[in-house]
Amino acid sequence: MHNTQLTEGARRVLRLAEFLGHTTHSHELEPAHLFWAIWLDESRGAEILKAHGVKQEDMAAAVPQFAELQVISILRGGAESAEPESVPFGAELQAVLDEARQQVASIGRHVEVGTEHLLLAMTIVDTPIREVLTEFGLGVDSTRQQSERHSGATSEPIDAGVRLNPATAPATDRADLYRILDASANRAREGLRVIEDYVRFALNDRHLAERTKECRHRLAEALGLIPSTSLLASRDTRGDVGTTIHSRRELHRNSLTDVVRADFKRVQEACRALEEYGKAESIEFSRAAGQVRYSAYTLERAVLTTVASLDRLGECPLYLILTESLCPRGSGPVLRGALAAGVRVVQVREKTMRDRELLAHARRVREWTADAGCLMIMNDRPDLAALVGADGVHVGQEELPVAEARRIVGPDRLVGLSTHDLAQAREAVLDGADYIGVGPVFSTTTKNFQSLAGLDYVRQVSGEIELPGYCIGGIHLDNIDQVIAAGGRRVAVSSAICSADDPEGATHELLRKLRRE
Repeated sequence: MHNTQLTEGARRVLRLAEFLGHTTHSHELEPAHLFWAIWLDESRGAEILKAHGVKQEDMAAAVPQFAELQVISILRGGAESAEPESVPFGAELQAVLDEARQQVASIGRHVEVGTEHLLLAMTIVDTPIREVLTEFGLGVDSTRQQSERHSGATSEPIDAGVRLNPATAPATDRADLYRILDASANRAREGLRVIEDYVRFALNDRHLAERTKECRHRLAEALGLIPSTSLLASRDTRGDVGTTIHSRRELHRNSLTDVVRADFKRVQEACRALEEYGKAESIEFSRAAGQVRYSAYTLERAVLTTVASLDRLGECPLYLILTESLCPRGSGPVLRGALAAGVRVVQVREKTMRDRELLAHARRVREWTADAGCLMIMNDRPDLAALVGADGVHVGQEELPVAEARRIVGPDRLVGLSTHDLAQAREAVLDGADYIGVGPVFSTTTKNFQSLAGLDYVRQVSGEIELPGYCIGGIHLDNIDQVIAAGGRRVAVSSAICSADDPEGATHELLRKLRRE
């Protein structure tokens, strides 16, 4: 939810959900954690629940894993005074957060995501909590009305007091409308299936496969707003003049990526047709089709960025973070030795250099790396990355967002992002990062962290995300085998090379282990 402003209540509820997950030893946060957190916080979302007659005993019966009410009351107080260990968001909860963001985006750019929007999202996304809410009498429409009443924001147009009574459309028009909707729905479904097969079987990316499947389910939910019998009855494949019309370009694909790129356009165009023609059937359906289209745009960038990054960084398993203070003999000899041994990504990371000194230093590094065919990245400074002609910039969770950094460095340079838990990694993929930092894995003398992500985080990312991820934090020759065993395929190091007696030899050994030679 990094790109959408949260109300203080929504932030508080997410913290409470994380505390519940940590206290109950959950591997990941689910909608049930958020549902209980909304209730416990006595937020706007809780007010909506109570307005529908929901009581504490109803909550305990519906979600029995939190039935220990005495423990829950203790947790509420503990969450306000303690900072729990991070618990990653599960796919279902992430889908709820994404839906809340989309609901707010449809209202207006200055509206914040509140607990009422989180509750509304849980009535839309297909999870066990949606079934609970349905049993409580809370559907999409009723919850939306309550949400708008509480927040004072609505996506409905202003009533100008004018009433138009259009003539009823002829039966032939209705049949033609359903025929168009049926054909567009089929194109969208087929296209999403083609994309899902690619990210599942070719990319082996669980995160993107889940996002694609979620997009298919959203489309199915939208289509559920139209009578399926009417769509089927209006279908006339044998009479479709378009079945024999094909362009030469349409029949030719050079690669699997070409197939996927074409099918993304197919899905988006089909959803646009559903959105536009759907206005003649149902405003709710038209809006739902539009949301699927927006999801497809985000998914397209995530999939194609992953493919491009794997190609660009495929031969770059070792990433050197060059810091002058860690180089006893100076950064020049270290860099030349590392380049000679085969390092192909170098980041300039200097936190204390003055801007003029840093600019001159970065230009020297750019010259050396360019001569060696090595990528050069600037740490935290997209302005200097653009000035020296670097290949990209790396930012942290507290620095510029990926989108803002890219506005400065342009679309062709890499933007990397540090991540410390699975939720951040998933968000980085959807935000369009070209690669991620994964860590800290071990303690390090170069940067202080309140907690370590550890090898478990390496396992999580390697099992779910194919976007290039560089494991970072205290990695050296004595422990790199543990990182590799946990699934790490790329590492970023600083002291392991900068402070080595033989930087070239250390680089060679690290590369040998990563390449499993």
